[in-house]
Amino acid sequence: MENDWLLRFPGADVATLRARLTAKAAWVGQKKKGFLRYREPLANVAHLHAADCDLSGDVVTIGRANALSPGEQALVHQSLRAFMPWRKGPFSVFGIEVDAEWRSERKWNRLLPELPDLRGAVVADIGSNNGYYMFRMAAHKPAFVLGFEPFVQHYYAFWLLNGFARQKCLRTELLGIEDLNLFQESFDVIFCMGVLYHRPSPMEALKDLLAALKPGGVLLLESQAIPGTESIALFPETTYAKVPGTWFVPTASCLHNWLVRSGFKQVRLFCQHAMSAEEQRRTEWMRFESYQDFIDKQDPSRTIEGYPAPWRVFFKAVKQ
Repeated sequence: MENDWLLRFPGADVATLRARLTAKAAWVGQKKKGFLRYREPLANVAHLHAADCDLSGDVVTIGRANALSPGEQALVHQSLRAFMPWRKGPFSVFGIEVDAEWRSERKWNRLLPELPDLRGAVVADIGSNNGYYMFRMAAHKPAFVLGFEPFVQHYYAFWLLNGFARQKCLRTELLGIEDLNLFQESFDVIFCMGVLYHRPSPMEALKDLLAALKPGGVLLLESQAIPGTESIALFPETTYAKVPGTWFVPTASCLHNWLVRSGFKQVRLFCQHAMSAEEQRRTEWMRFESYQDFIDKQDPSRTIEGYPAPWRVFFKAVKQ
């Protein structure tokens, strides 16, 4: 059955999950005209598979350029372009270089020194986007990685890439962090990166993350933050760095306290840095506004709205 992968999670509310996934599939099906731009390019290359992949380097490499005919190469290029804008990357797909908005390898390399042993682990990637980090995880031989990605464009982009790569340990579903409470004590490791500040109730989200971990499980949490040493959080009036879906943007010390008060142990900040246009920028694969458009050009320490410019903070925490 299509949802047999759910049997990997004996603690999950499988009946509710099946119902939600069925409802989401029906909703996508009703949007035939709107989502056809993603389904058609996926179907057009469904017969193409990569003989080899290299998921260990900064560039996720799927297939080789000389593996395809010129016509097949053009078809893959056309399909990849159909999924613009590409937010996470970089990828090399049959020799086609996809330079995404975010240089995601930088974030992954900051995580690497703190990465728990993923060999044989059951992992969740919350807000998995097109799967860049999931492919990087696959190089560490996990048993299974489930991507939670509620946005249809990113969901189909993952299935396009993994249709080529055929990594059987990876799967993305149209689920969000709000569905995580259906996976009680299900994961050895959870990655939650770039999500928390999009939640109107960060404490509720953190408690759901805790409940979804197995005892001894590890959370790797990365978030947007504001600079400062006080335990405070910014609540923007409308947008923050032009993003309307931003709620609470904490300092590192505030986020530390949230993690502790939600029940996590061994909470540790292991990296923090200011954002920059070197890491998030426009490219030929993402032609819309990016970081340089979100920051006050006269005062780079402030956003366009006048708030403190964003930092990124990285935490590791454990469920006992």
